[in-house]
Parts: sequence; C-alpha cells; structure tokens
Amino acid sequence: MGRKYHAPKRGSLRYLPRKRARSIVARIRYWPKVESEKPMLLGFAGYKAGMIHLMVNIKRENRVQENIFVPATVVETPPLLIVGVRLYKWTPDGWVTASEIWANNLPEDIKRRIKTKRGNSKNEIKEWYEKAKKLIEENPELIKVRVIACTQPRKAGIKKKKPEVFEIEVGGGKSSLERFEYAFSLLGKEVSIREVFSENQFIDVASVTKGKGFQGPVKRWGVRILQHKSRKTKRGVGAIGPWKPPNVMYTVPRPGQLGFHQRTEYNKLVLKIGSDGSEITPKSGFKNYGIVRSEYMILKGSIPCPTKRLVKLRWPARPKPIREKYEIVYVSSKPEMLEVASK
Repeated sequence: MGRKYHAPKRGSLRYLPRKRARSIVARIRYWPKVESEKPMLLGFAGYKAGMIHLMVNIKRENRVQENIFVPATVVETPPLLIVGVRLYKWTPDGWVTASEIWANNLPEDIKRRIKTKRGNSKNEIKEWYEKAKKLIEENPELIKVRVIACTQPRKAGIKKKKPEVFEIEVGGGKSSLERFEYAFSLLGKEVSIREVFSENQFIDVASVTKGKGFQGPVKRWGVRILQHKSRKTKRGVGAIGPWKPPNVMYTVPRPGQLGFHQRTEYNKLVLKIGSDGSEITPKSGFKNYGIVRSEYMILKGSIPCPTKRLVKLRWPARPKPIREKYEIVYVSSKPEMLEVASK
C-alpha cells in the first residue's frame, strides 16, 4: 500500500454491527455450569457508584509481599427480592416456558414496571408447587430452573423508584429437583450479595456502555485525519471501495452510532464485599451518584457503563485460577486511612 511503517486495521470488527442496545439493562444470554454440592443463584445486580483507587497488599506464593495502587469500581448491591419462579423445558424448537408462579407479597413499586401483574394466592402457590414437582420428576434432565428477581432501588443511594425485573438461573446441586426446591424456598424473600458471591473470586460483568450518539469515522474507528489539501474532507476515509465490485464492504470505517452497546467483561476480581457504605463513600458522596446506603462490592479495574446504570453480575463463564490474594490497605475516598496504613 506504499507505506514504510506498520498500519494495522483501524477499529475492531468483533462487535459489528455497532448499533444501539435494545434495552438500557444488559441481557445475559449464557449461564455457566457451576459444580457445587448446594444449589445457588448464578447472578446478581447492582448500580455503579463510581471509581476509586486502592493501595493493596498482594500475597503470592513463594514471593515477597508488596503494596501497589490499583484502580477499582464501587458497585452498590442492595438486596434483590425474589418475586417469582419460572421453569423451562426442552422442545424441538428450543427452551420454552413450562410453568411459572409469582409471590404473594409483591411490592407496590413493581406495578411501575409490570402494570397488569398481580401476585398469586397461597392456595395457588401450593397447587403450582405440586404440579411443578411432578413435571420435574417426569423430566429431570430437560428442565431449567430460574428465579424472577426484582431490584430495590429505594434502598440504594440513587433517586429512583422504578425497579428492574429479570431472570437469574439456579445452578449447582445434584439434580433439577434440588434446584427447584431451593428456588421455591426463596420465593417472596430477599437475597443478599454475600449469598451469591464472595471476596477474592472472579465474576463476569455485563452492562450497557455510555452512549455518544452519531459520530464520524475518526472518533468511531480511529482512522487517520487526512492532510489539509485533501479533496472534499479531512475527517473521513480516503477511498471507501474499488470500482469493481461496485459496493461498499462492511469492513470500511463509516459514520454511525457510537456507544450504548452491551458489553461483557470476563473475570473481574472481587476485592471486597461490605455492608456499611460509609466505609468507602467520600464526604461529598460519589460524583453524579451520591451516598452508598446499602451493601456494596469493590471490583478491580473499570467496568463498561456510566454511574447509576444497572450492572449485572454473573459467575465466570471462563474461570481461571486465583494465584494471589489482595488485602486492602488504603482507600482513596477515605484519606484518614492513609495514617493507619503508614503505621
């Protein structure tokens, strides 16, 4: 191409087409298989509060301990309310809903999201339990069990009332009947973040990135700006294709939507799970968020979304071994901890 230097492809074709996500809430399309003696929920959700930096003490095998600074993200995770249980069965057309039940004590705020839904009575729940149990006993290997969870934003630091309703798959256990019994025991109850995840483990994070509207190829794909004597335009592509074939390939950088895409990041390390938000909240609160009022989680690194947006957390789909442990020594949002760390 007449170049005397390395010029790789601008931008990544991995996420084409770069169009807007259908919903501001991320959608988890795959749930991993977790080997555990007891059944457990495979996911959770929270709201991104902001970013901080930490001084952590790294403990490795056969190595000297050292203190380093690490960027981290704070996700507020108020308890989820389990409002329903849903069963899926396998058919030639794929997984289809077999049966579902809703709790008796649905919160008032759920009407802001599902206006026509009402809770089932106690007698209806008992009848459904017997029928669903027989269905699973007949087809134990062809049944998936999921719970319908509802967020509680009133318990978080954001000014929001409308909850999000989504499904979380139940994994682990020895059989689908055991997973069903566990899901049914959670019906109408709250689930804490500590019942799903623990510190010093990897999790996957799914969220929708910050939207940046309609942008040109320079910002969207990172192409080079042409010289000032170029014909017609500088912030564009010199040639979008040949005469033959007379069409524009999908690989050519073109203007369009930038941001507001769903992204999933694998293996984010959980540094801490706390119950008192004042431990990490600055005096003035997090910028554009406020005060962390409920349980929270600190993740190593950044996550792809702006503050206040819902973040879905999942057990790792591509787990890798943990070879080091992190112990938090200093938190940037609490400068008074630096005196303790220096001692």
